Amino acid sequence: MTDRLLFLVRHGATDHSGRRRYLGQTDIPLNDRGYEQAQILRDWFLPHAIDAAFCSDLSRSRRTAEIIVTGRGPAVVARRDLREIAMGVWDDRSFAEIAAQFPDDVRARGQDIAHFRVAGGESFADCHDRARSALADILRAVPGNVLVVGHAGLNRALLCGLLGMPLANLFRLGQDPGCINVVRPAGGNGEPGIRVDLLNFTPWSQDTPRDRERRAS
Repeated sequence: MTDRLLFLVRHGATDHSGRRRYLGQTDIPLNDRGYEQAQILRDWFLPHAIDAAFCSDLSRSRRTAEIIVTGRGPAVVARRDLREIAMGVWDDRSFAEIAAQFPDDVRARGQDIAHFRVAGGESFADCHDRARSALADILRAVPGNVLVVGHAGLNRALLCGLLGMPLANLFRLGQDPGCINVVRPAGGNGEPGIRVDLLNFTPWSQDTPRDRERRAS
């Protein structure tokens, strides 16, 4: 099937969004803005068929997915292998704190962002490999359009693979909270294709006052 779509979404905002912290697999919930973003995503997806829905098993991803498919039919399948990159001893700690405590590691990570592995965590190469394997498994098993709600780092790693970009460039790809990426997978072998039709799209950037009033009512 060559006309199917993969909707790769980042979960909505949390209280950690934009706070310059390393957030990996610590289970942080959506905040009020994250719930609002998920509701906007639900409205955006109404004209689009979703035949299967998958997400990370972390609550910020799972709740975003559940809200998107509310009333749509497909049950959301949560998978541990779609979690954010594991940040080990850096997880849920500020950039400033880590820079002060681990200056050599921060420098080493900057020199090889793809392969540096935080103590107790993963490298982006590790994250990419498990996410790519999970995605290939999903696309082999499920026909039709697929929703996958992931995380900023995981999505960037997957998109680098889809676009044939080196992982060293992953932070050149924006992944704002609640953003949508639309990918056309290759047919036949279950592997993702390289065509990305939409990248880091946030539908609330096109919101009107009437849209906001309707959701508040």
